Amino acid sequence: MRSLGILSLRAFVFAVAPLCFVVAGPAPAQAAPAPRPQRIVSLNLCADQFLIELADPGQIAGLTSNAANPEISAVAARVGRIPILSRDAEEILAIQPDLVVGMPVWRGPMKAAIAREDYPTLNLKRAENYADIVAEIRKIAAAVGHPARGEALIAKMNRELAGLPRTGQGKVAAYYQRRGFLTGTGTLIDDLMKRVGLTNLAGKLGRPVLSTMTVEQLMVAQPDFMIVEAATDRITDQGTEMLHHPLLRDIPRIRLPQAWTVCGGPSYVKAARSLAEQAAMQPSGTTAR
Repeated sequence: MRSLGILSLRAFVFAVAPLCFVVAGPAPAQAAPAPRPQRIVSLNLCADQFLIELADPGQIAGLTSNAANPEISAVAARVGRIPILSRDAEEILAIQPDLVVGMPVWRGPMKAAIAREDYPTLNLKRAENYADIVAEIRKIAAAVGHPARGEALIAKMNRELAGLPRTGQGKVAAYYQRRGFLTGTGTLIDDLMKRVGLTNLAGKLGRPVLSTMTVEQLMVAQPDFMIVEAATDRITDQGTEMLHHPLLRDIPRIRLPQAWTVCGGPSYVKAARSLAEQAAMQPSGTTAR
C-alpha cells in the first residue's frame, strides 16, 4: 500500500510541474507605441481643419495660407500662432517634416520636390458623406498619435447629430451656387440634405453631381428652398448677382457658410444643425428674410 501511495504522489508531482512552469514564465514583450510626429505639415485646407481638431498645436509645423481665412476655413479662429506656410517647396523642405498630410491635392513641381525627400505622408480622401468623415477622423487621429481624441470627437458628433430633427419633411431643396451651378447627389451637401429630411432637386430631376441650371429653369422647378452660400448675400460679381434675380425672390433661402461645407470634417455638425433649424424656421412658400 505504501508503494502505491508513493507512485500516486510522484504521478501528481509530474502532472502539476509543467503547469507551474508555464505560469511562472515571463510575459511576452509588447512593442513600444510609435512616437508621435512633431513636425506635421498640411498641404491643403481639409488637412488644416483635421489637424487643428486632432493634433496638439505644438505638433503642427505649418498650415496652408487658407487655414486663417474665415470665409473658407471653419477653424480660422483657432489657428493662433501655428505657422502659416506659403506654396514654396523650399519652406517645407527646411522644416524636414516627419508627417505631410494631404498629398493628393498638390500637383507639379511642389509635389515632386516633396516626394523626392521621401517624407512620411498621409493621403486624404475627399469626404462626401458622414461615414467618410468618421473614417478620415480615425485615420488622421491615429497618424498624429491621438486615436482616443479621434474617438471622443466622433462620439461627440454622433450625439449632436442624433438629436437633430428631420425638419425638412421631404420638401425639395436646390443647392444653387454662383454662376448657376446645381449640386447633385453623392455629395456632402446631398448627404446633409438627407440627414435633415430634405429632397435634393438635382436628384429629383436626374441631374449629375454638378450641372448648370438657368434662373428661369430654377423658377419653373419651384423648389421649396434654395440653399446658398452665406457670402452670396452680397453681390460681388456677375456670378453672385444672378442669385438675386427677381425670378428667385419668392423661393425661401437657407444660408450656409462655405467654410462649413467646402471640406467634409467636424464642421459637418454645424452645417447640419443650421440646415435643420433654418428649414424649420422658413416654411416653404414664404420668402426668407
